[in-house]
Amino acid sequence: MTDFQAAILHQVGQPLAIGRVTIGRLERGDVLVRIMASGLCHTDLEVIDGSLAYPMPIILGHEGAGVVEAVGEGVEDIAVGDHVVASWNPYCGHCFYCRRDQPILCEPFTWHQPRGHLLDGASRLRAGAKAVHHFSVVSSHAQYAVVPRSGAIRVPREIPFDRACLIGCGVMTGVGAAVRVAAVQAGATVAVIGCGAVGLNVIQGARLVGAGTVIGIDRDAARRDLARTFGADLAMGAAGEDVDAGVKATTAGRGADYVFEAAGSAEGFRLATEITRPGGQLVFLGKVNVAQDVSFRWGALMGEKKITRSSYGGARPERDFPWLARCYLDGRLKLDELITARLPLARINDGFDAMRRGHTIRTVVQPWDAVGSP
Repeated sequence: MTDFQAAILHQVGQPLAIGRVTIGRLERGDVLVRIMASGLCHTDLEVIDGSLAYPMPIILGHEGAGVVEAVGEGVEDIAVGDHVVASWNPYCGHCFYCRRDQPILCEPFTWHQPRGHLLDGASRLRAGAKAVHHFSVVSSHAQYAVVPRSGAIRVPREIPFDRACLIGCGVMTGVGAAVRVAAVQAGATVAVIGCGAVGLNVIQGARLVGAGTVIGIDRDAARRDLARTFGADLAMGAAGEDVDAGVKATTAGRGADYVFEAAGSAEGFRLATEITRPGGQLVFLGKVNVAQDVSFRWGALMGEKKITRSSYGGARPERDFPWLARCYLDGRLKLDELITARLPLARINDGFDAMRRGHTIRTVVQPWDAVGSP
């Protein structure tokens, strides 16, 4: 039995509480990971604030990296001591959707993940006599996590854990949207609405495949500056600026070839449809409350535009996570610049407070550190 510290959410709207959790015997296909770094994501905050419903108590966190501590029966292709990044979308490999090469829609994942369970429909976590729920089949805001084999992805040992963990969500989603989902063509014009963690990585992905002009769009001046740091040629979105006109002026009146909405706002979704050229590709990455209506001008949807919703950048983690790690190690992908702060587990609520204020790109929690660093 493994006994460890974790940040537990007991009630919506309340701070996370640091408490003791236990994991009993590993089941077939389980991998126990000693979590060395875990990124704070807006999806975690949605659960804390109640806009995304999950059962309580729950350990949040789905952007984790660490070292394999133990494996369950049947796990033969990964070993104790391997360095891994957790994937928040593990898959069974044999359901209706997995057989159709759509693992993001894996049926056991879709059925059990919203209930706070692993792919077999059960939890491995307990606090005393009470079951604790998993989040996105990871729960990385803790010193240990138990994940399915398909959710533990081996990466090179050379990449530091605090950078490796970012690959598991924001980096994969953004880079993958440009490289895998939209398959941006060399020389194309790309516009990215929302220059937070996901949007900045869309910019990086567009640069990796040789995009021509890349436009970063954000209301916040600091994030517009970051967009330039991550590879944007132009940055728009200042108060009073007509972004639609600006994009059209840059593209001979047509609009951008590829547009990515990563802000997660009704205004951003509408703007995205307006600035996509006829025949262009639009990818929705951001999200609003699932019950919220979003309206569009019908004419903005016409002209043979292709519209796609992507949650994970077309991820095939076994293929993509090692590739992204190698891109970082080779100097082709920025990860250091994404990290705003590093905190010990005891200060995780400070990280979420800063996120609410819009002061962070990524805060990384290091569960075994006592102090952390700014």
